[in-house]
Amino acid sequence: MMKKFMNKAEDFIPEMLAGYYAAYPDYVKPVDGNLRCLCAVHKKPSKVALATGGGSGHLPLFLGYVGKGMLDGCAIGGVFQSPSADEMLNVTKAIDQGSGVLYIYGNYNGDIFNFTMAAEMADMEADIEVRSIIAGEDAASGPRATAGEKNVRRGVAGIFFVYKIAGAAADQLLPLDEVERLAKKASERVSTMGAALTPCTVPRIGHPSFTIGDDEMEIGMGIHGEAGLRRGPLLSADAIVEEILPALIDDLKLNAEDEAAVLINGLGATPLEEQYLINRKVNELLMKSGISVYRTYVGEYATSLEMAGMSITLFKLDDELKPLLDAEADTPLFKQFGR
Repeated sequence: MMKKFMNKAEDFIPEMLAGYYAAYPDYVKPVDGNLRCLCAVHKKPSKVALATGGGSGHLPLFLGYVGKGMLDGCAIGGVFQSPSADEMLNVTKAIDQGSGVLYIYGNYNGDIFNFTMAAEMADMEADIEVRSIIAGEDAASGPRATAGEKNVRRGVAGIFFVYKIAGAAADQLLPLDEVERLAKKASERVSTMGAALTPCTVPRIGHPSFTIGDDEMEIGMGIHGEAGLRRGPLLSADAIVEEILPALIDDLKLNAEDEAAVLINGLGATPLEEQYLINRKVNELLMKSGISVYRTYVGEYATSLEMAGMSITLFKLDDELKPLLDAEADTPLFKQFGR
């Protein structure tokens, strides 16, 4: 039986959004009364505007990162469903400051289709220049794309780092070409892999999205329950890290004396205690490899409703990216003081 704090399943998203706006009126507001179209209250003149969007069920992704030093707007779909092109267009018009708009979104077919259409309509209807960065860094979902190849990887928690770098660059009033370049650079230096222990339940469906044994786990499962690399007996936390982390290090070609940021992400029902336990082993293995940890982020950054599980993300840094990662940010669900 589905057990959730909710009223009617069809009201789950609008009621959640109404509560979100009520909680953060100093940060965000709906666009023209449409709760699914969200923009920042405060605007910075002449700034490149950043927009994202995607299905609900992943808080703090996507709307939680709209605020100072991060994003300017977001379009929200139903649970695990893409927002419409019209909703994304409304957000684009609301946040444009005359310097162009950069879309940053995950590598999912529905999002790609609707965001592409919104960008075309923004150009035709409002003469707004829109560029796009499609984030896809799930190392379990396919090989890393080489030059000229299509990226087949799913977008997961690592999109947070793309938001952070692009947000800091835009906040410095860099031009659209530079913000796009830095966001693309960040997206190419991120790699993620996760492990799931339990399914989640979409309110409108009313039953778990997949089944997994009480003594089983799945390495590489996606944030919508997409198939991972393998399913097998539940391993110890250290053994899970020992399987995932070397794959990420190899994927990014990290070497001794390189610097990386670490993101330990809970998928919705994983206690912080367990996430810090995972982080302990990640740090131990990175130190043994001679890789320096520049910053660590632990918590829920991209969830899947109440799924029990976690993901590990590495972000390969250099001297250009580190100051942007360090920059201040102030959003409803992410805050960082500058160094």
